[in-house]
Amino acid sequence: REYCSSIKCTKRYGNFVDNLRLYVRGGSGGMGLPRLGGQGGNGGDVWVVAMKNTTLKRIKDKYPQKRFVAGAGANSSVRALKGETGKDKEVHAPVGITVTTDDGRTIGDLNADGDRVLVARGGSGGSLHSGFEPSKGQARHIRLDLKLIADLGLVGFPNAGKSSLLTALSNATPQIANYAFTTLKPEIGKLMYQDYKQISVADLPGLIEGAHMNKGMGHKFLKHVERTKQLLFVVDVCGFQLASKTQFRSAFEAVQLLTKELELYKEELVSKPALLVVNKMDLPDAEDKLEELQEQLENPEEFSDLLPADMIPKNYLTFRHVVPVSAITGFGINHLKSCIRQSLDEDAAAETKAVHLEKLQISSVGNDTSTEQPWQSTAL
Repeated sequence: REYCSSIKCTKRYGNFVDNLRLYVRGGSGGMGLPRLGGQGGNGGDVWVVAMKNTTLKRIKDKYPQKRFVAGAGANSSVRALKGETGKDKEVHAPVGITVTTDDGRTIGDLNADGDRVLVARGGSGGSLHSGFEPSKGQARHIRLDLKLIADLGLVGFPNAGKSSLLTALSNATPQIANYAFTTLKPEIGKLMYQDYKQISVADLPGLIEGAHMNKGMGHKFLKHVERTKQLLFVVDVCGFQLASKTQFRSAFEAVQLLTKELELYKEELVSKPALLVVNKMDLPDAEDKLEELQEQLENPEEFSDLLPADMIPKNYLTFRHVVPVSAITGFGINHLKSCIRQSLDEDAAAETKAVHLEKLQISSVGNDTSTEQPWQSTAL
């Protein structure tokens, strides 16, 4: 029996931001002073700077106008013939960002904490060469794109069958890919569809309890989770026990513990669209265990007493699809591929619509750079 069930919504999903469009403008130069040969100060520059523990969503929430303008250079005066340079403006962005122009040309990459990319130069101050007239700062729209390693990231505890699932989905030995922003090498598999569409899935190292505190692969794993569009949770339908000294966890407990680990590392991660794969349906009693899991996912609050108080997620994750499979026998694999395709296509359509609406709004408002204030000279 193959089916793809959607769990009743208890939380909004899809709030994760991996692309942001900003308006940036360098500061205007300061006026020169003709009678004394004074030179105005140059305008400040706008920089995008990589900083740990920040996200594109935080930028979007903190600066809803998405406008970043550097300071203007000071006018030349009798007291200060050389005007002061305007103050630079910094946009703090997460590591793993590619900065592009509106038409997709790459300006620079932020691969490590502290990396800087100049996105808008300040205007020159008025001087003898310009007839003491200053120039305006560079103005343009830019895009910040989080570099994604894959469309989906497999999230699961060790022995959930992630590698076997990836092999079954991609019908190939997963490729090993090395990325500049980490020493870890996730395995990437390609899902092929009849219309030649390709979807990439990353098999990330198994997560363990306490990963948010950097236990095991810890932060290396969680950083990769940030760079996938959607999450594909994988649990063993019969539960698992990591070692003889650790506690046995049911499939429901595994789902909630995985959610909590993501939440503790960066709460925004659990707003990504997610699917749940219930693996190992070839095991004895799998149907009964699946039925139990379905009931628990429908009403997670009623079963929260199964978890330690400090491991209960703030918000129970909503899965777009819950798909039972057996990576060993191939049961449910084709249907899982259909659910994956459907989920990604829905997001792509919504994103295209949002971009279209944004462009319509921009065209209706007009080019805001045309409202630049006229230069004002200082009478001395």
